[in-house]
Amino acid sequence: MKRFDVVVVGARCAGSPLALMLARRGFSVCLVDRAQFPSETPSTHVIQPCGVHVLDQLGLLDAVLAAGAVRLDRLTMVIDDAVRIEAMLDEADCGRASLCVRRVTLDKLLVDAAAAAGADVRTGLRVTGLITEDGRVIGVNTAAGPIHGRLVVGADGRHSTVASLVGAREYDVTPAGKMFAWAYFEDVCDREERARIGRRGARVFLASPTDGDLYMAATGIDTAKQAEFHADRDANFTAGLQAWPELADVVAGGRRVGPIRVLTNWHGYFRESAGPGWVLVGDAGHFKDPTPGQGIGDAFRQAARLARSIEDGLGNTSPDAAMQRWWQWRDDDAYEMYWFASSMGAAGRTSPLTTRLMRNVAADPEATQMFFGVLNHDIRPSQLFTMSRAARAAARALIDRPDQLISTLSETLSVGMQNAQRARQRRTRRDIRPMCTSVW
Repeated sequence: MKRFDVVVVGARCAGSPLALMLARRGFSVCLVDRAQFPSETPSTHVIQPCGVHVLDQLGLLDAVLAAGAVRLDRLTMVIDDAVRIEAMLDEADCGRASLCVRRVTLDKLLVDAAAAAGADVRTGLRVTGLITEDGRVIGVNTAAGPIHGRLVVGADGRHSTVASLVGAREYDVTPAGKMFAWAYFEDVCDREERARIGRRGARVFLASPTDGDLYMAATGIDTAKQAEFHADRDANFTAGLQAWPELADVVAGGRRVGPIRVLTNWHGYFRESAGPGWVLVGDAGHFKDPTPGQGIGDAFRQAARLARSIEDGLGNTSPDAAMQRWWQWRDDDAYEMYWFASSMGAAGRTSPLTTRLMRNVAADPEATQMFFGVLNHDIRPSQLFTMSRAARAAARALIDRPDQLISTLSETLSVGMQNAQRARQRRTRRDIRPMCTSVW
């Protein structure tokens, strides 16, 4: 029976690029997914420039663009009527523009590219268990029989079978602030290559043109309101778009195509992501609030880093140590963005402190560019949202809204305490070791 170097479970934005990179490095790779392709999966559709860079390095950018992905070189961002950022996203600032593409298009292209690189791709195949030997994972069982490998990678998303089977513990868990709903429109009046990000009242918005000559409009609703939303999904989605008149005007002349898609019953987490013979990548190991549109880019960047770690690990006598180092890198890379995303998608209205903080950013061209750098992982959120900047914003917020004195002071104190606590958690988490469970 053939034994692969690597068995990758999950063939979407983390698994297929990883399989492609490993196959090009000369490793034998089996890529397994229970889905058939093309098929849909919940997604923000946006690929940040750092993710576009990975596509370019893989030689896939031209193919993605040829498939209809839209370059987003302009941005409108609003918070109620208090903050408005209009920006041309000059490619010189971050190397390239963002992209917007449906996963039904992108994932099929990635799967095909992995197969073309030499990976043994098996779609429509469900993993039913793990094969272990002396406490070490050495393969997977499937409905079609066992598949053996020196390393098993779980790239199978939030509901990861691999994570469940190895007993990967979750930590730094955050509840969902919003449920998300999105739909596609054709024949909209505005086809300029612009991303729109908004927060109006208690709703968040993300919209842009996408492939298939369609326009994607998404909104986030407080999770406490989701039962009310589902009672009449069509009417409530349309009414929700009216909360941002500018976006409502964009889609008003168009026609909705297909159903309204939703993402509910999610939560943010980190998971233990490496152990004897296994490693987790992408949403299988970490999931953050979708509001800032980081998921696809993170999956690409993690896959690129993990491919190098696997090459290092399988090329020496300590692959487990290499996977541990990758896990530590993943946590360090994702930690600040995780909390930043959670605050962007928090339930309720935008606080006076956050509104003033973003007004200050919008009024400062250098700070505005830093904000784009945060979204692209060029800098950490703490490098922009410093305590001194927060203190200045708090002082101004008290002038703007003296009626909010107690809540603004409370929020300022809470932010400082949370930052200190998270810094301590970040240091102590380096002592975490994977659970070597024997559940099989």
